[in-house]
Amino acid sequence: MQTFIGLLKTPFIILTCAYIILIVLLYTYQSKLVYFPSKNINTNPEAIGLVYESIIFQADDKTKLHAWYIPKKGAKTTLLFLHGNGGNISHRLDSIKIFNSLEMNVFIFDYRGYGNSEGETNEQNTYDDARSAWNYLLNNKKIKAEDIIIFGRSLGGTIAANLASSLKAKAIILESTFTTAKEFASDVYPFVPGFLVHFTYETTRYLKDINYPILIIHSEDDDIIPFKYAKAIFENANEPKKFVKIKGSHNYGFLQSKDIYLDALKNFLEKIDRSRQ
Repeated sequence: MQTFIGLLKTPFIILTCAYIILIVLLYTYQSKLVYFPSKNINTNPEAIGLVYESIIFQADDKTKLHAWYIPKKGAKTTLLFLHGNGGNISHRLDSIKIFNSLEMNVFIFDYRGYGNSEGETNEQNTYDDARSAWNYLLNNKKIKAEDIIIFGRSLGGTIAANLASSLKAKAIILESTFTTAKEFASDVYPFVPGFLVHFTYETTRYLKDINYPILIIHSEDDDIIPFKYAKAIFENANEPKKFVKIKGSHNYGFLQSKDIYLDALKNFLEKIDRSRQ
């Protein structure tokens, strides 16, 4: 009997040790599971026929950040683009082209550690970098806050919501983002206790302080961030708000549903402009 119990204990001990090791690794290297920066800028807006300005601006702590400013002749609105957790600004040309075609200037930058931006990324730095980009538009480009639309895709959506909650912009657009980092982590890693997740990224909390137009876009086929998060985000958002459902993958849904996507953006922008007349 004791031999049998001993045989049962051995795999249990092995599994327990393996679980503990896995948890320690996940806790220690969480940043590696959240941020996937690429340093290689392999193209630029000229490749799609757009004139642009390459900009180096500074965060509050003097870290140098890299950005592109793509002007649109006669544009009255500027879109501040907060991209997701992978790649860099050179992987967003399709989106830049779309927004530029909608008569908007586009300002897109890389968080520290991405592309040609200095430093290393963490949660607070992403918030600080977004604020520095906003301040650059106001102070250096002399663009009024009421003429700026904040756009965030995926992880950039929660960064956009954080920024938007502390100021008054023309509007905010959230695409394919999640409610909170802890909720998302519980879906991806259900075996990891929530208290071990040291990222917060609380989109739904930030929404409570946003009281100007918000557009939420999400694919019902999203293979990375489930569609259910979009519903929760919409429920937590204040009016005026609009929800648009598209189809396609997380990274390419906006292209796979391009007609629906473009119409949603056009209608949203036109409605805002009419309300300001």
